[in-house]
Amino acid sequence: MTRHHRNRLTATLAAATASLLVLAGCAGGAGSTGAAPDANAEIIVGSQNEPTNLDQIFGGSSGVTEVFTGNVYEGLFRITDDAEVEPLLAAETEVSEDGLTYTFTLQDATFHSGAPLTAEAVKYSLERFIGEESIAARKSQLSVIDTVTAVDDKTVEVTLSSKSISFTYNLGYVWIVNPEAGDLTAAADGTGPYSLGDYRKGDSITLDVNDDYWGDAPANGGVVYQYYADPTALNNALVTGAVDLVTSQSNPDSLAEFESGDYEIIEGTSTTKELLAFNDRVAPFDDVNVRKAVYSAIDREQLLDAIWDGRGQLIGSMVPPSEPWYLDLADNNPYDPELSADLLADAGYADGFSFTIDTPDSGVHSTVAEFLQTELAKVGVTVDINIITDDEWYEKVYTDHDFEATLQGHVNDRDINFYGNPDFYWGYDDAEVQGWLAEAEQADSTEQQTELITQVNQKISDDAASVWLYLNPQLRIVRDGITGVPENGLNSLFYVYDIQEA
Repeated sequence: MTRHHRNRLTATLAAATASLLVLAGCAGGAGSTGAAPDANAEIIVGSQNEPTNLDQIFGGSSGVTEVFTGNVYEGLFRITDDAEVEPLLAAETEVSEDGLTYTFTLQDATFHSGAPLTAEAVKYSLERFIGEESIAARKSQLSVIDTVTAVDDKTVEVTLSSKSISFTYNLGYVWIVNPEAGDLTAAADGTGPYSLGDYRKGDSITLDVNDDYWGDAPANGGVVYQYYADPTALNNALVTGAVDLVTSQSNPDSLAEFESGDYEIIEGTSTTKELLAFNDRVAPFDDVNVRKAVYSAIDREQLLDAIWDGRGQLIGSMVPPSEPWYLDLADNNPYDPELSADLLADAGYADGFSFTIDTPDSGVHSTVAEFLQTELAKVGVTVDINIITDDEWYEKVYTDHDFEATLQGHVNDRDINFYGNPDFYWGYDDAEVQGWLAEAEQADSTEQQTELITQVNQKISDDAASVWLYLNPQLRIVRDGITGVPENGLNSLFYVYDIQEA
């Protein structure tokens, strides 16, 4: 149950929003000792997912969503743990009959600095999100915004260049920021239930309770995100009591030690896809046969077992089963080394070729890279591994597109849209896909939207636009006495205001 005030949308918006829902499981939490909760207890969250910077429009990585979205910054709407869309800073919403004009009446809220939430702040935030400097993940989807007008202090009118069935859903990820806050890469000024306290890059982020919050007070006395370089150190921190919970378990071999009554393992729904992403602009990966050959050379089931010990699942496209346009495409590019060799020969690489995988040093990427190196060597393809930091990855791969192939975990929900953007880092460029996605956004019904995106799902899989290695399980580990922990892993959203200690 959300701790924020709920507001009723107009009938028009309710109908539009209903079309955006995804069933992704129910919210959960850890067990309770039966003792009364301590509203002043500070919760220590252990994570490997440190932001690369604190500003979402400059590619702060999924870590910035985990800490800040819904906790420090709020949007006009909120995406719940089970993927529903709720009004948040938008107290009331009206939508024109043609679906092109949205009028929002704002909550009576203030930023942490004391400045009031105004229509000008919303205008600034939306224009900033889709502005030239922004590299925010949902920028392309929200570029449908044509104009933003501050009608008065508490009323914002947004006009769209074309109808967007996903508009309010996507707004759930856009932070409303104070225009006077300055550089947000190392500071923050939002309207959320917490303000940014101490920030120690490479170590921790502290969130202090916002005593002047416009909604319901958090159930705890503040939160510290403590960062660890590897899963073993993170697990040790939980065992020794240095942290209260782990946001995402990436070392399944260690789960056995947490199966006692002192801990709870929460397994929820994930949207995190582990990808071998090609730079489809450059040879040899501009050739679909080469991409399919690489795909069929990899025993993904063996990889999944090695990394997750039977948890998680194989997928054959960018769409997880929690989304309405899911197709079971796990075997569309089957593991078949003989097929791989034939495809390489057809593409003119009978003797193989060599390429470099640029992989971040975080998580399991380097381990996955070594597995791929071994698998591809069996079909004559030589893989060089270049391990880089997350910061280097964002510059080299995401921004400059200076790579041949890379490994990355994509956490976003509904991110099949990235394949409709030829300027995205992997450079997949297909006119049919772009057309179907554009039509889907202007659909009049969820059925029409689903039919069109299902076609996209099939096409990018047939083209082996990337190699979708597997879908991560969502595993959180919580010590006894901690409750209110979100269950699912929707786009790394991690609302901390319901977490409490007994």
